[in-house]
Amino acid sequence: MIDIQNVTVYQQQTPVLQNFSLRIKEGERVAILGPNGAGKSTLLKLISRDLYPVVTPNSHVRLYGSEAVNLWDLRRRIGVVSSDLQEDYTPYTPALSVILSGYFGSIGQHGHLQPTTAQQQLAEQLLSDMGLADYRHQMYQRLSTGQKRRLLLARALIHQPQALILDEPANGLDMGASITMLELMRSFCRQGGSMLIATHHVADIIPEIDRVILLRQGKVMADGAKQDILTSTNLSQLYGVPLEISQKNHWYHLWHSQA
Repeated sequence: MIDIQNVTVYQQQTPVLQNFSLRIKEGERVAILGPNGAGKSTLLKLISRDLYPVVTPNSHVRLYGSEAVNLWDLRRRIGVVSSDLQEDYTPYTPALSVILSGYFGSIGQHGHLQPTTAQQQLAEQLLSDMGLADYRHQMYQRLSTGQKRRLLLARALIHQPQALILDEPANGLDMGASITMLELMRSFCRQGGSMLIATHHVADIIPEIDRVILLRQGKVMADGAKQDILTSTNLSQLYGVPLEISQKNHWYHLWHSQA
């Protein structure tokens, strides 16, 4: 699904990823875990084609086997939910129109972009699935953080994609909204979807995630099966403080061991 080899990516004048390589197969569910500034969001933007690498002879970014990805085709195969999209989305867009805008790759719905009856019906169904049917006409800016996140997830699902990319999926959500978001993620995985999440919270790593990558200062510190990578030693090294981790019912919990 994703094949990145020897790429260097800048944010403004700063190299965030250098000689970076990563491969993710179709069907995998992967969490990229790391502190703020580790390069997680940059990596996701590279995959979603919001950022491009420096062109060098021995580097490439291939999605589904191709370097020349059609953005419309990519949107149909990979749904993206990011904090940047949540913050930048047009505030005066009704909730249903937020979902419909996913058909057109737009921020907001514009008059010349008219959905079909079938598209309208699917958007209505997704709005209901997200528990937001009563907010159909509510303006985006008046929704809570959790409601916005669910709405953008519905927008990402409008093409019934094969994979989801989620940047800090539960960041800023209260307990109830966080649980709802994580359950929606689990439902997508149970239906056979691939998933890539970037987070600095181990609590975001749902049981269906089977591979974890630890990212620090733009480099892969560890990569492998979840149970092998999520150890107290690895996470203490990743975050630079003494940490302990425990697991119950396939959920992980992290705490400061000297607290």
